[in-house]
Amino acid sequence: MSNPIITAAKLGRKRSALDVKVTELKDAQERSELLLRAIDDAETDEDIDTVEKSVDEIQEEIRIKEEEKTNLELEIASLEKSLEESNEKAPKQTDELEGGQRKMTITNEEVREGIKGYIRSKGQERAGFTSVEGGALIPVEMLKPQEAPADVIDLAKLVNVAKANSGAGKYPIIKKSGNKMISVAELALNPELAKPTITEVAYDIETYRGYIPVSQEVIDDADYDVAGMIAAEIADQELNTKNAAIATVLKSAPAKAVTGLDGIKALFNKDIKKVYAVKAILSSSLYNALDTLKDLDGRYLLQTDITVESGKRLFGKEVVVLDDDVIGTVDGDLKGFVGDPKAFATLFDRNRASVKWVDNDVYGQLLAGFVRFDVVATDVDAGFYITYTASV
Repeated sequence: MSNPIITAAKLGRKRSALDVKVTELKDAQERSELLLRAIDDAETDEDIDTVEKSVDEIQEEIRIKEEEKTNLELEIASLEKSLEESNEKAPKQTDELEGGQRKMTITNEEVREGIKGYIRSKGQERAGFTSVEGGALIPVEMLKPQEAPADVIDLAKLVNVAKANSGAGKYPIIKKSGNKMISVAELALNPELAKPTITEVAYDIETYRGYIPVSQEVIDDADYDVAGMIAAEIADQELNTKNAAIATVLKSAPAKAVTGLDGIKALFNKDIKKVYAVKAILSSSLYNALDTLKDLDGRYLLQTDITVESGKRLFGKEVVVLDDDVIGTVDGDLKGFVGDPKAFATLFDRNRASVKWVDNDVYGQLLAGFVRFDVVATDVDAGFYITYTASV
């Protein structure tokens, strides 16, 4: 009979994989429905062939994902049955702390011990966790910090995120147009609606790397949570790397100079179409410059709003504050992206992070983390990259 702890660890990973697969399948089905609706608006045979080809590709993708989903469900059912049989034969444990608070699940503890063993053995021991290409694949739940610092901004939450199933590909985008239907009399012929603009955005996944130097003495003598240290550092490097890549794409938006209060009002009132869900992603210096501005009625431009994550709004739009050198270039830059970041940019995420031993010239090793993704501008009309100048 298999070890119930190992079985539980496998079951947790399979369930996480199933959740990801369900999300991917739903995304593919939505893209298929959009393209099927768009085929009615195609004007030429070439347009029809293009859409039909995209539909065929997505249908094949859906078929594969449904098959993978079914296989995962069968594996989960088998693991659940095995675990249930083990639990029936094994004595029940009472792993509880004072006050009834239960300890951390043994699944994570087992995985942590497995990674520690992998570290100390330089990759020879791989029990209790998944290995990939000679490295250790850290479970997603271990990459996430239990309590993220309040001042950390994750730009991936603001842009569109699509799961990438290959190293390169194309992703269909329907641009927001603001078009509307037409009122007609009863039994009248259907009028032709404005045709949607469908474009295919190419993505090319890149690999980003970071490393943690670990001395041999630490490997041999450490009695603390080495796995926790590695997981926290990899999560931090991944966040910083993705934020930098997303910010770079946001900075590629059409440049616009904004002067004083009137310039800001014009930007919100007429320069960006109302179909977009506008946010203001500002440098800290620009935020500081606006924080003391008042309108003609003596009210501060920046209003407190606890319903948004940043806690601030500008003319009713959420404000997100980044360091000057992230959304700008140098300290003191009065710059920012104003627009709809979810429409403007898409993050194509492979969502894998692994650790491998890499040779080092000193008495130690480098424990490296690998992140693979791409960020692409999908709708350049969805916002502006502004440079602010105070009015004289």
